[in-house]
Amino acid sequence: MVRILAGLGTRLLGAAAVMFGAATLAFAALALIPGDPVTIMLGPFTTASQEIRDQIVLDHGFDRPLHEQYLSYLGRLVQGDMGESYQLQRPVAGLISEQFGPTAELASAAVVLAVVIAVASAVATAGRGRASRRAAHAWELVAVSLPSYWLGIVLLTVFSFRLGLFPLVGASGPSALVLPAATLALPIAGVLAQVLREGLETALEQPFAVTARARGLSRTAVRLRHALRHAAAPLANLTGWLAGSLLGGAVLVEVVFGRAGLGALTLQAALNKDMPVLIGVVLLSALVFVVIAAAVDLLHLLVDPRLRPA
Repeated sequence: MVRILAGLGTRLLGAAAVMFGAATLAFAALALIPGDPVTIMLGPFTTASQEIRDQIVLDHGFDRPLHEQYLSYLGRLVQGDMGESYQLQRPVAGLISEQFGPTAELASAAVVLAVVIAVASAVATAGRGRASRRAAHAWELVAVSLPSYWLGIVLLTVFSFRLGLFPLVGASGPSALVLPAATLALPIAGVLAQVLREGLETALEQPFAVTARARGLSRTAVRLRHALRHAAAPLANLTGWLAGSLLGGAVLVEVVFGRAGLGALTLQAALNKDMPVLIGVVLLSALVFVVIAAAVDLLHLLVDPRLRPA
């Protein structure tokens, strides 16, 4: 019980450190942005009177010392207040919560699809002949090398505009999720397949695999029932890390496919220099990474019984 509490405390401290670091870097970016924040907030209404500009400075505390602004900023974050959008004049937390669902749906579908493709490719080619392994390495290298936005444009042109198999830009529903999810999943699947194949080939050389083969199990059964479980730990680690970084890729893919989600919100905020919204997206990315890291730790306990406390 003591070991469990100690491990839980360590993970919570690590999560708090990650969130604190992300919040600090986000505030630094806000403080160092070139230009007058009042002018950025006013946008096209740059002819506002001096009284209006002074009121904005007072309302947002731009006249206070930087360290006081920082402490006030941290205090608001602890209470769940991310501030207001400069351009939309709405709470950032509300804007992000409205758009988070479609982005989470896309990222989740991409992770599942990437794992399925990686497992199928690695299991089918691990320990096989050179020809199959070279073919697998070729598609994995191509998939990893392609920029996600370019891959999305190619898939959209071929399967939507020419073949008409999937809906066009801006559509909704399960069928409209296929191409965006594949765009995100293929590069990830290429990396995961390489790592998993190496782990499988190492596991297949271990005594337990030789013993299983001697008992009459087929090669496929040994891979799926024994070797895959031993090779799953590196796969889980890498999947968690890549899933935590999917939010940035999802933003670009959503813009390419015209999907609802954080993509349009982030793009608009970047074009308008709406830093509170961009900071909110950064903090959300850090939170997602922390949650996924905790989930991966729990998955390790399920995959490897040796890690479970006595």
